[in-house]
Amino acid sequence: MRWTRYLVVLLLAALVLGVPREAVAATTKKGVSALNVGGVTAALADVRASWYYDWASNTQGITAPAGVEFVPMIWGRGSVTDAELSSAKALGTTLLGFNEPDMAGQADMTVEQALDLWPRLQDTGLRLGAPAVAFGGDQPGGWLDRFMSGAAARGYRVDFIPLHWYGGDFSSAATNQLRGYLQAVHDRYHKPVWLTEYALTDFSGPVPRYPTQAQQADFVRASTAMLQGLSFVERYAWFTLSTSTSPTGLYSGSTANTAGAAYRAAG
Repeated sequence: MRWTRYLVVLLLAALVLGVPREAVAATTKKGVSALNVGGVTAALADVRASWYYDWASNTQGITAPAGVEFVPMIWGRGSVTDAELSSAKALGTTLLGFNEPDMAGQADMTVEQALDLWPRLQDTGLRLGAPAVAFGGDQPGGWLDRFMSGAAARGYRVDFIPLHWYGGDFSSAATNQLRGYLQAVHDRYHKPVWLTEYALTDFSGPVPRYPTQAQQADFVRASTAMLQGLSFVERYAWFTLSTSTSPTGLYSGSTANTAGAAYRAAG
Protein backbone atom coordinates (compact mmCIF):
# COMPACT_ATOMS: atom_id res chain seq x y z
CA MET A 1 0.00 0.00 0.00
CA ARG A 2 1.36 3.36 -1.07
CA TRP A 3 0.44 5.18 2.14
CA THR A 4 2.07 2.48 4.25
CA ARG A 5 5.31 2.82 2.27
CA TYR A 6 5.19 6.59 2.69
CA LEU A 7 4.77 6.29 6.46
CA VAL A 8 7.67 3.84 6.65
CA VAL A 9 9.87 6.35 4.82
CA LEU A 10 8.85 9.06 7.29
CA LEU A 11 9.61 6.84 10.26
CA LEU A 12 13.03 5.88 8.87
CA ALA A 13 13.79 9.55 8.32
CA ALA A 14 12.78 10.22 11.90
CA LEU A 15 15.22 7.63 13.18
CA VAL A 16 18.05 9.07 11.10
CA LEU A 17 17.32 12.67 12.09
CA GLY A 18 16.51 11.94 15.70
CA VAL A 19 12.86 13.06 15.40
CA PRO A 20 10.52 11.27 17.83
CA ARG A 21 8.27 8.69 16.17
CA GLU A 22 5.19 10.34 17.74
CA ALA A 23 5.96 13.65 16.02
CA VAL A 24 6.18 12.02 12.60
CA ALA A 25 2.94 10.11 13.11
CA ALA A 26 1.15 13.33 14.06
CA THR A 27 2.06 15.07 10.80
CA THR A 28 0.14 12.46 8.78
CA LYS A 29 -3.16 13.84 10.15
CA LYS A 30 -3.24 17.16 8.29
CA GLY A 31 -5.02 17.29 4.97
CA VAL A 32 -7.09 19.62 2.84
CA SER A 33 -9.99 19.55 0.41
CA ALA A 34 -9.22 20.96 -3.03
CA LEU A 35 -10.65 21.59 -6.47
CA ASN A 36 -8.66 21.94 -9.68
CA VAL A 37 -8.32 25.73 -9.75
CA GLY A 38 -5.39 27.98 -10.57
CA GLY A 39 -2.37 27.47 -8.34
CA VAL A 40 -3.65 24.23 -6.82
CA THR A 41 -0.42 22.25 -7.30
CA ALA A 42 1.80 24.95 -5.83
CA ALA A 43 -0.63 25.50 -2.95
CA LEU A 44 -0.76 21.77 -2.18
CA ALA A 45 3.02 21.70 -2.04
CA ASP A 46 3.21 24.81 0.15
CA VAL A 47 0.51 23.92 2.69
CA ARG A 48 2.42 20.81 3.85
CA ALA A 49 -0.60 18.54 3.94
CA SER A 50 -0.04 14.80 3.86
CA TRP A 51 -3.30 14.03 2.05
CA TYR A 52 -6.11 15.63 0.09
CA TYR A 53 -9.47 14.84 -1.45
CA ASP A 54 -11.62 16.52 -4.10
CA TRP A 55 -15.13 15.07 -3.52
CA ALA A 56 -14.58 12.66 -6.43
CA SER A 57 -13.34 9.15 -7.17
CA ASN A 58 -10.44 10.52 -9.25
CA THR A 59 -7.97 13.38 -9.02
CA GLN A 60 -9.93 15.67 -11.37
CA GLY A 61 -6.66 16.57 -13.06
CA ILE A 62 -4.94 17.77 -9.87
CA THR A 63 -1.23 16.99 -9.83
CA ALA A 64 -0.28 16.48 -6.20
CA PRO A 65 3.29 16.78 -4.90
CA ALA A 66 5.20 13.56 -4.25
CA GLY A 67 4.18 11.96 -0.97
CA VAL A 68 0.77 13.65 -0.75
CA GLU A 69 -1.92 10.95 -0.67
CA PHE A 70 -5.14 11.21 -2.68
CA VAL A 71 -8.26 9.90 -0.91
CA PRO A 72 -11.19 9.16 -3.26
CA MET A 73 -14.86 9.70 -2.46
CA ILE A 74 -18.09 8.20 -3.77
CA TRP A 75 -20.15 11.39 -3.61
CA GLY A 76 -23.73 10.19 -4.01
CA ARG A 77 -26.12 7.77 -5.69
CA GLY A 78 -24.98 8.69 -9.19
CA SER A 79 -21.37 7.95 -8.27
CA VAL A 80 -22.03 4.30 -7.45
CA THR A 81 -20.92 3.00 -10.84
CA ASP A 82 -18.43 0.36 -11.93
CA ALA A 83 -16.23 3.09 -13.44
CA GLU A 84 -16.12 5.27 -10.34
CA LEU A 85 -15.63 2.37 -7.95
CA SER A 86 -12.81 1.02 -10.13
CA SER A 87 -11.20 4.47 -10.22
CA ALA A 88 -11.33 4.75 -6.44
CA LYS A 89 -9.85 1.30 -6.02
CA ALA A 90 -7.02 2.08 -8.45
CA LEU A 91 -6.12 5.45 -6.94
CA GLY A 92 -6.62 5.06 -3.20
CA THR A 93 -6.33 2.81 -0.19
CA THR A 94 -9.13 4.51 1.75
CA LEU A 95 -12.60 5.49 0.51
CA LEU A 96 -14.82 8.30 1.77
CA GLY A 97 -18.55 7.58 1.67
CA PHE A 98 -21.43 9.80 0.56
CA ASN A 99 -21.15 13.58 0.97
CA GLU A 100 -23.77 15.16 3.26
CA PRO A 101 -26.61 12.75 2.41
CA ASP A 102 -28.72 14.60 5.00
CA MET A 103 -28.72 17.80 2.90
CA ALA A 104 -31.06 18.51 -0.02
CA GLY A 105 -28.35 20.47 -1.85
CA GLN A 106 -25.76 17.72 -1.46
CA ALA A 107 -25.99 13.91 -1.86
CA ASP A 108 -29.59 14.03 -0.53
CA MET A 109 -30.17 10.35 0.25
CA THR A 110 -32.40 8.48 2.62
CA VAL A 111 -30.76 6.15 5.09
CA GLU A 112 -32.29 3.17 3.27
CA GLN A 113 -30.89 4.30 -0.08
CA ALA A 114 -27.42 4.65 1.43
CA LEU A 115 -27.62 1.25 3.11
CA ASP A 116 -28.82 -0.47 -0.05
CA LEU A 117 -25.83 0.89 -1.99
CA TRP A 118 -23.25 0.36 0.75
CA PRO A 119 -22.18 -3.17 -0.29
CA ARG A 120 -20.92 -1.73 -3.60
CA LEU A 121 -18.55 0.57 -1.69
CA GLN A 122 -17.62 -2.16 0.74
CA ASP A 123 -16.75 -4.54 -2.10
CA THR A 124 -13.88 -2.29 -3.21
CA GLY A 125 -11.94 -3.73 -0.26
CA LEU A 126 -10.75 -0.23 0.64
CA ARG A 127 -10.83 1.08 4.18
CA LEU A 128 -14.24 2.71 4.32
CA GLY A 129 -15.57 5.87 5.98
CA ALA A 130 -19.25 6.35 6.80
CA PRO A 131 -21.34 8.92 4.92
CA ALA A 132 -20.29 12.38 6.14
CA VAL A 133 -23.35 14.11 7.56
CA ALA A 134 -23.55 17.90 7.58
CA PHE A 135 -24.56 18.03 11.24
CA GLY A 136 -26.04 16.05 14.13
CA GLY A 137 -23.63 13.13 13.97
CA ASP A 138 -23.92 12.71 17.73
CA GLN A 139 -27.73 12.78 17.87
CA PRO A 140 -29.75 9.66 18.76
CA GLY A 141 -32.10 8.95 15.88
CA GLY A 142 -30.27 11.30 13.53
CA TRP A 143 -29.28 10.40 9.96
CA LEU A 144 -25.87 9.00 10.92
CA ASP A 145 -27.25 7.19 13.96
CA ARG A 146 -29.87 5.42 11.84
CA PHE A 147 -27.27 4.57 9.19
CA MET A 148 -24.86 3.12 11.73
CA SER A 149 -27.64 1.08 13.37
CA GLY A 150 -28.76 -0.19 9.96
CA ALA A 151 -25.20 -1.04 8.92
CA ALA A 152 -24.70 -3.03 12.12
CA ALA A 153 -27.98 -4.86 11.65
CA ARG A 154 -27.03 -5.83 8.09
CA GLY A 155 -23.48 -6.78 9.01
CA TYR A 156 -21.92 -4.01 6.91
CA ARG A 157 -18.44 -2.62 7.49
CA VAL A 158 -17.77 0.99 8.55
CA ASP A 159 -14.15 1.61 9.52
CA PHE A 160 -14.24 5.26 10.59
CA ILE A 161 -16.56 8.27 10.85
CA PRO A 162 -15.98 11.35 8.64
CA LEU A 163 -17.52 14.55 10.04
CA HIS A 164 -18.16 18.13 8.94
CA TRP A 165 -18.23 21.05 11.36
CA TYR A 166 -18.68 24.80 10.85
CA GLY A 167 -18.56 27.12 13.85
CA GLY A 168 -20.67 30.26 14.01
CA ASP A 169 -19.00 31.45 17.22
CA PHE A 170 -15.85 33.30 16.16
CA SER A 171 -14.47 33.60 19.69
CA SER A 172 -11.81 31.47 21.37
CA ALA A 173 -14.62 29.15 22.53
CA ALA A 174 -14.90 27.64 19.03
CA THR A 175 -12.13 25.10 19.53
CA ASN A 176 -13.74 23.58 22.60
CA GLN A 177 -17.10 23.50 20.81
CA LEU A 178 -15.48 21.51 18.01
CA ARG A 179 -13.75 19.23 20.51
CA GLY A 180 -17.06 18.54 22.25
CA TYR A 181 -18.73 17.48 19.00
CA LEU A 182 -15.89 15.18 18.00
CA GLN A 183 -15.79 13.60 21.45
CA ALA A 184 -19.56 13.05 21.48
CA VAL A 185 -19.47 11.28 18.11
CA HIS A 186 -16.54 9.12 19.17
CA ASP A 187 -18.23 8.24 22.44
CA ARG A 188 -21.37 7.20 20.57
CA TYR A 189 -19.82 4.98 17.88
CA HIS A 190 -16.37 4.10 19.30
CA LYS A 191 -14.71 4.43 15.91
CA PRO A 192 -11.87 6.63 14.64
CA VAL A 193 -12.93 10.06 13.38
CA TRP A 194 -11.88 12.01 10.29
CA LEU A 195 -12.84 15.70 10.30
CA THR A 196 -13.09 16.15 6.53
CA GLU A 197 -14.58 19.66 6.41
CA TYR A 198 -14.22 22.37 9.01
CA ALA A 199 -13.85 26.14 9.31
CA LEU A 200 -15.47 29.10 11.02
CA THR A 201 -18.65 30.03 9.14
CA ASP A 202 -21.97 31.23 10.54
CA PHE A 203 -24.86 29.74 8.55
CA SER A 204 -27.60 30.98 10.88
CA GLY A 205 -28.63 33.97 8.72
CA PRO A 206 -29.95 34.34 5.18
CA VAL A 207 -26.37 34.50 3.89
CA PRO A 208 -23.21 33.00 5.42
CA ARG A 209 -21.16 35.22 7.73
CA TYR A 210 -17.39 34.83 7.91
CA PRO A 211 -14.79 35.85 10.49
CA THR A 212 -11.84 38.11 9.89
CA GLN A 213 -8.59 36.55 8.67
CA ALA A 214 -7.11 37.11 12.12
CA GLN A 215 -10.01 35.27 13.79
CA GLN A 216 -9.80 32.42 11.29
CA ALA A 217 -6.03 32.15 11.77
CA ASP A 218 -6.39 32.08 15.56
CA PHE A 219 -8.90 29.26 15.18
CA VAL A 220 -6.59 27.38 12.81
CA ARG A 221 -3.78 27.48 15.35
CA ALA A 222 -5.92 26.45 18.32
CA SER A 223 -7.96 23.80 16.50
CA THR A 224 -5.04 22.07 14.80
CA ALA A 225 -3.18 21.82 18.11
CA MET A 226 -6.30 20.28 19.64
CA LEU A 227 -6.81 17.86 16.73
CA GLN A 228 -3.20 16.71 16.80
CA GLY A 229 -3.67 15.83 20.46
CA LEU A 230 -6.87 13.78 20.11
CA SER A 231 -5.83 10.17 19.63
CA PHE A 232 -9.17 9.10 18.10
CA VAL A 233 -8.97 11.78 15.38
CA GLU A 234 -7.01 10.09 12.60
CA ARG A 235 -7.13 12.93 10.07
CA TYR A 236 -8.51 16.40 9.51
CA ALA A 237 -8.94 18.62 6.45
CA TRP A 238 -9.65 22.34 6.36
CA PHE A 239 -12.42 23.63 4.09
CA THR A 240 -10.82 24.48 1.76
CA LEU A 241 -7.51 25.02 -0.06
CA SER A 242 -8.47 27.87 -2.41
CA THR A 243 -10.42 31.10 -2.00
CA SER A 244 -11.71 30.40 -5.52
CA THR A 245 -13.76 27.60 -3.94
CA SER A 246 -14.81 29.30 -0.69
CA PRO A 247 -14.09 32.49 1.30
CA THR A 248 -12.64 30.15 3.95
CA GLY A 249 -9.91 29.08 1.50
CA LEU A 250 -6.29 29.18 2.61
CA TYR A 251 -4.69 30.33 -0.65
CA SER A 252 -5.34 32.87 -3.36
CA GLY A 253 -3.79 31.08 -6.30
CA SER A 254 -0.47 29.84 -4.91
CA THR A 255 -0.16 32.52 -2.20
CA ALA A 256 -1.13 31.75 1.38
CA ASN A 257 -3.34 34.21 3.23
CA THR A 258 -3.13 34.69 7.03
CA ALA A 259 -5.16 31.56 7.77
CA GLY A 260 -3.20 29.65 5.13
CA ALA A 261 0.11 30.55 6.74
CA ALA A 262 -1.24 29.34 10.09
CA TYR A 263 -2.43 26.07 8.58
CA ARG A 264 0.89 25.58 6.77
CA ALA A 265 2.68 25.83 10.14
CA ALA A 266 0.33 23.35 11.83
CA GLY A 267 1.09 19.73 12.49
